[in-house]
Amino acid sequence: MESALTSPVVKSFMCGMFSGTCSTLLFQPLDLVKTRLQVSVNVGGRVGMVTIFCNVVQQDTMRGLWKGIVPSISRGVPGIAIYFSGITALKAKLEEKGKKPNPLKSVLIGAVARATSAITVMPFTVLKTRFESGKFNYNSMFGALNNILKTEGVKTLFSGLSPTLARDVPFSGLYFMFYSQLKSTVQGNVQNENLLPAYHFMSGVAAGMMASLITQPADVVKTHMQLEPLKYKKLKDTIQIIYQKDGFNGFLRGIVPRALRRTLMAAMAWTIYEEVSKTCGLK
Repeated sequence: MESALTSPVVKSFMCGMFSGTCSTLLFQPLDLVKTRLQVSVNVGGRVGMVTIFCNVVQQDTMRGLWKGIVPSISRGVPGIAIYFSGITALKAKLEEKGKKPNPLKSVLIGAVARATSAITVMPFTVLKTRFESGKFNYNSMFGALNNILKTEGVKTLFSGLSPTLARDVPFSGLYFMFYSQLKSTVQGNVQNENLLPAYHFMSGVAAGMMASLITQPADVVKTHMQLEPLKYKKLKDTIQIIYQKDGFNGFLRGIVPRALRRTLMAAMAWTIYEEVSKTCGLK
């Protein structure tokens, strides 16, 4: 029992849970606004994130911005924990002693860790998207789960899996590569160790921006497939419908709140993870 608790993978999992809780709670409003921007629910027409933000607050007060927080926590906390522990396990297998992983290995480590995490928490991702959209009158997460299983079947809980993987796997692979390279550069040039958390955060922001822009179209496709799985059954058909309806710009809808959330959330998650890891003796 003692050896299990002191395992680097277990420590990474626990640090990831703490990191995931903090970042998910803080940035939930941006995720909700992003989802509603992509489907333009309850506001009609093409509007900006400020309009949607104000509309949500008018209808549901400030609490409305955290709608879907239960499935978000249920997805985000174990998802981030699995991701970080996966990275620790893969680094132990792929890293050569005394050497940092090269860019290609960094992409592979981040991608495999995220794929494992995304598949594991996929049902909560579907629930989160539906709660945030405002299109479903679910009273609770368990009520929503029961309703989906009764009326749509288990398959619906994995709707949008392909675009989710197409979004999350390259995002995490690219993010981990960019972050690792930027962090190595920073650590070699910063004399004051007290400044490292701030530099880690800035490295995370830069890495997140680059990875978010590349994976934005997959996020739009994922949202449509999860909200209307009967209409958007196939990946190819979904892409065609979005393009016919809104053109190329349709794949960029919600990019501002998503880029802000993914970038800041990933940067904060990694910064907290790095600091908590030191406290736990992981680093």
